Amino acid sequence: MADEGEAAGGAGGGRPRWLVDGMNLIGSRPDRWWNDPDRAVRRLIGELDRFAAATGDDVTVVFDRRPPDVEPGRHGAVGVAFASRRGRNAADDEIVTMVAGDPDPAADRVVTSDRRLAERVRDLGAGVEPSSRFRRRVDRVLQGDPYR
Repeated sequence: MADEGEAAGGAGGGRPRWLVDGMNLIGSRPDRWWNDPDRAVRRLIGELDRFAAATGDDVTVVFDRRPPDVEPGRHGAVGVAFASRRGRNAADDEIVTMVAGDPDPAADRVVTSDRRLAERVRDLGAGVEPSSRFRRRVDRVLQGDPYR
């Protein structure tokens, strides 16, 4: 697994392209999100928008479910995608497809704590950052910590 420095800088030392397993990242903070999962999706999109705007990082979040009032596409500084099918591992499969279609998968950093997804994207050349570590990274940036 990539260490935090490698994950932050990408394979070539440039800005990383983060592909975020959205529901996995939401689930990394047990804040009763399950009582209103649509609200949790909207909240995470807002947090990632602020994170991407503050860091200049390329961030795309992929969700299994789409709230009725949220469209795919750009939401400020963050890209939002939804699985093209329903069912188990739908967002995981979407992330794997994105990495597989990337001409430079080594620049991709997939945010997930799903062991199988991590194996699949590593096999394609992408790096992986655990959801809990990325959550801390986002929180530090949103709190104004310059040493994220």
